[in-house]
Amino acid sequence: MKRYALALDLKDEAQLIAEYEQLHRNVAPEIKQSITDSGILRMSIYRFANRMFMIIETEDDFSFEDKAAADAANPLVQAWEQLTWKYQKAIPGAKPGEKWVVMDKIFDLSVNEHENR
Repeated sequence: MKRYALALDLKDEAQLIAEYEQLHRNVAPEIKQSITDSGILRMSIYRFANRMFMIIETEDDFSFEDKAAADAANPLVQAWEQLTWKYQKAIPGAKPGEKWVVMDKIFDLSVNEHENR
């Protein structure tokens, strides 16, 4: 299994942020299916102010390129992406058209179970 951390900003408007959160309370089953079909096993999204943080855990053979190709061929995913872009804005340093940006891991603390005794 692989784990990725990604970041994205929302437009800094309280009403838009509230609407965005509401959208994510009722994600269509087809969108969820497209996520799991891509090899994503778990996905969690967190927010602080207008900064979004997402953690995904994937199958070992997961590929962002393959997911992007499948998403581009799926009209429902394209409609979802167009809808959510109303609320999102590119994070500083993102490439043109890039939404979620993969973050670099700079620290990792793993506690060995023997150290907990």
